[in-house]
Amino acid sequence: MIDHPSLQHISAAETMSSEAATLASEILEGEISIDHSIAKVADLLLSSARVDVVATALTSFRPEDETGWTRLGGRAWVREWVRPGARATILPPAGAGPEHALSMPWVSQVARAGLAAMIDRDLMPPEADQDREELTRVGVRSLLGSVYSARGEMFGSLSAGSEDVGTWPDVLVGDFRLLNAALTSRLSLEASRRALAEAIETGSEAQLAYQHFFGAVGHELRTPLAAIMGYTEVLMDDASSNPQDPVSAGLLADGPVILRACEQLVSVVDSLLGAGRTFSHDDQRQDVVVADAVADVVHWHRAPSRNANVTVEAEVDPTITTWAHPAAVRQVLTNLVGNAIAYHRPEGGTVHLSAESLLGESGQEMVRIIVRDDGPGLTPEQLHRVFEPFVRFADRTSKGSGLGLSISRTIAERDGGAVQGTSTAGVGSSFWLELPAKDPYGL
Repeated sequence: MIDHPSLQHISAAETMSSEAATLASEILEGEISIDHSIAKVADLLLSSARVDVVATALTSFRPEDETGWTRLGGRAWVREWVRPGARATILPPAGAGPEHALSMPWVSQVARAGLAAMIDRDLMPPEADQDREELTRVGVRSLLGSVYSARGEMFGSLSAGSEDVGTWPDVLVGDFRLLNAALTSRLSLEASRRALAEAIETGSEAQLAYQHFFGAVGHELRTPLAAIMGYTEVLMDDASSNPQDPVSAGLLADGPVILRACEQLVSVVDSLLGAGRTFSHDDQRQDVVVADAVADVVHWHRAPSRNANVTVEAEVDPTITTWAHPAAVRQVLTNLVGNAIAYHRPEGGTVHLSAESLLGESGQEMVRIIVRDDGPGLTPEQLHRVFEPFVRFADRTSKGSGLGLSISRTIAERDGGAVQGTSTAGVGSSFWLELPAKDPYGL
């Protein structure tokens, strides 16, 4: 971090407003679009008398609603929000090309390292002459700036400018840092979602890419999530020492919502890591005794089923075998049984596992392992969409990533099988894993 009189020292324990905490939670829950999220962040920052203009740039995403956005060449979309009566404007003049956009190399260097809180452009060093000239041209005398960056990839930037000089209020700095982190996490997750959707569509040709993709995305997503969760927990601890303070009270009320939203994203990470481990597992396809695989999965779910008051039963012929990767069979069954337990009725119920031999459409001998429950079931419309990535029909308090069935189907297809299901709303669901009964090539 650059240390200079023109830059405000940023404390590691800024306070923040309850409004920012609530907005960060809303952004992380993903119910509103990214460009709408950014607009709401801009409105909140402009509610501070210290801020005259807010600007953002997106370099990896096209806004869903382009109203108010300006495209600079083919590399970025930019937008600004200006306080009524303010003269500052960060956008290039109408019709100007990307060469007229602010570059601010010195401030950008600081922003890439964290958060740049510049208090007076005239105090900047000689090497920041270009920054000072650009800020003078647009009428900004002090600036808060940061980038949306994760896993070494920059998705854009966020800045708040003022026509006045002076230090930035701690609450505003805290709000800016938290909201920038929330937007970065959302952009990072959206990038992962798009990449995952494209990878799934490529089918069997992308299996090698899956191994690297799932592992890398899963590990790297932990960084922004850990930052948001850790920062929120620290602020909640500080707030608990003075719960009567309005900001502290708001934080204590909304902080748990932020943590729950982060936990939802962590479940996505765990799903990606689990899939990565399964795809990269170096075991070979072999005869898998279905009863043994089912027994392992039932054992692993003993505690969660007991906590949910769900009875898990298994009735499998010990002679039935399938030709597959052992880890893959157990991973898919873990997803199916886990769903049956997690999305059961509040009063509990029963999950039943069975297996049968059958002939596939091509006459190939197949094995179908069925997971049947008497839970709330799905409507035909829900069942039609349940295998799409990130689609969930449980309430927000239920944990889950919406990736389990999509990943399970991909794993099964790698081994020449499939995952399918039927369901009746109010009655229950049956999902099954179908795999070859033996090596089709006789190897």
